[in-house]
Amino acid sequence: MTAIHTASLPVTSSNPLARAATLAYGLTAYAGFFISITYAIGFLGNWLVPKSIDTGAAGPVLPSLLINAALLMVFVLQHTIMARPAFKRWFTRFVPRSIERSTFVLAASAALGLIFWQWRPAPQVIWSTDVPALRIALNAVSISGWAIVFLASFMVSHFDLFGLRQTWLRFRDQPYRPVGFRLVGLYKLVRHPLMLGFIIAIWATPSLTIGHLFFAVMVSLYIAMGVWFEERDLVAEHGENYLKYRRSVRALIPLPKNTGL
Repeated sequence: MTAIHTASLPVTSSNPLARAATLAYGLTAYAGFFISITYAIGFLGNWLVPKSIDTGAAGPVLPSLLINAALLMVFVLQHTIMARPAFKRWFTRFVPRSIERSTFVLAASAALGLIFWQWRPAPQVIWSTDVPALRIALNAVSISGWAIVFLASFMVSHFDLFGLRQTWLRFRDQPYRPVGFRLVGLYKLVRHPLMLGFIIAIWATPSLTIGHLFFAVMVSLYIAMGVWFEERDLVAEHGENYLKYRRSVRALIPLPKNTGL
């Protein structure tokens, strides 16, 4: 299960201007997320965006892949480091806790923007289909993956996950309470439905190029690593409750286990 690792936030000031600035920051970060995730859908699907994963002037394959690996590494390091509880404890010594998640979201959106901007296409085709029905079906599967991502985020707490709830409560001068461990919807089928949605979205394509394959493999490896880190944090936070959940529900494959919750 994806969880929000943020401690309870005390109300520290009733200054209306500071609270309004906090909300404005949260809205800005959320807008950055919305723009970046919307562009990502078009980027990976080669749909309606000025620059996609397979468009642009293609250079030599190996240098292009090395540059793309560096771009993806920026995103991986940002996500991995900033998501860890130890970093959050250190970071919130310098910034208000109410904007910690929004800052994470803003940094992630900037890292994605860098990928979209500097991505080097490797459009050599590995596999493709010209059958219209199959192309439509594969695009539909990819879109369904993105739908799973959004559905999973709302099943946990979409606005908490992307920092807006924290800044809204701060604007209302109310203390923050974590969402906590909840077992709802898709989380009864797999522990990480949001990550499963990403995997479906990035692999389902009617035309697989070298660049797209490289992106899909690298992101899938990162998801595997990220799930390992997150599971460790969730066990530390929720203890036996999460261990029982892990024994009963698979991480990414929606097949039943022998034991029940």
